[in-house]
Amino acid sequence: MNRNGFTETGNWYKGNIHCHTTNSDGCLKPQEVVKFYKENGYSFLAISDHDLYSDYRGELNAEDFIVLPAIEASAVLYKDREKTDRLCVHHIHGILGTEDMQKNAKKGTFAHLEKYPPRIFYGSWDGGKVGQELAQDLEDHGCVTVYNHPVWSRVREEEFVNIKGLTGLEIYNYGTENESGTGFDTVHWDIMLRKGIKINATASDDNHNDGKIEDSFGGYIVVKADSLEHDAVIRSILNGNYYSSTGPEIYDWGIRDNVAYVECSQVSRVNFIAGNYINAGGTVLVKEGQQSVVRAEFPLKGNEQYLRVECIDAHGKTAWSNPLFL
Repeated sequence: MNRNGFTETGNWYKGNIHCHTTNSDGCLKPQEVVKFYKENGYSFLAISDHDLYSDYRGELNAEDFIVLPAIEASAVLYKDREKTDRLCVHHIHGILGTEDMQKNAKKGTFAHLEKYPPRIFYGSWDGGKVGQELAQDLEDHGCVTVYNHPVWSRVREEEFVNIKGLTGLEIYNYGTENESGTGFDTVHWDIMLRKGIKINATASDDNHNDGKIEDSFGGYIVVKADSLEHDAVIRSILNGNYYSSTGPEIYDWGIRDNVAYVECSQVSRVNFIAGNYINAGGTVLVKEGQQSVVRAEFPLKGNEQYLRVECIDAHGKTAWSNPLFL
């Protein structure tokens, strides 16, 4: 078996797809946050304000940096009608899709600065149904959908893992991880993958830049695309032609002659995560006398349902590949 984790051709572009501005509860203006990320080595940014779609491409795109139009849409379950407590929420990203997705959008595309009122519930809800309806509506508006920070959102497993049509699950959120230790979740990703759901992962900042917590430049994706253009980047996201990271780099990975391999920056361990049986997969650790691992291999047994790779450095910072279904 031979499979490539990334396309052989293309350029690497680093981006953050979860970002807030003064248009919702962020503290930087769109112009300021774009300058901030551009100066720190990023090539693209999805401005995804709460319940407000924005499209700043005409104003803020440059030859070496592009903005992805987006929204973080909400459905909220409150304890009571006085809204004393939020019990749980669905936060789903809608990122403007390719030109073909826009042309085929059943409800047309959102307009710049169009408001999208949150769906409000009190006491109880059918969380799975609500999440599906929200995701479907974003898709009907020509958007790629990503389910955000499920641990922080306090949703139960059955309320989001069966949502159809999602492109990605946010498995790392730098902001919520630093806020309350609720930004990391690969458990539900593997649950979905074991169910045969073909869904990719994302890491992001969820930056508000309020100075209270560190929430910039800690989670991102690196796409391999033909060019730094909207459709090329979105196609790479849809195809899983990228990796997510909090620091390490993945240069290449895949399967050659039934041996999985990865080439990466210096790390301390590599996990080959596989489904669907007990003891599937394996781990390669740095050996005594070695400073790091930069290439790891794992012979496949032939009954793996899917395979993904994690590269973890000495500080616990991690890079995640998307899965290959075998």
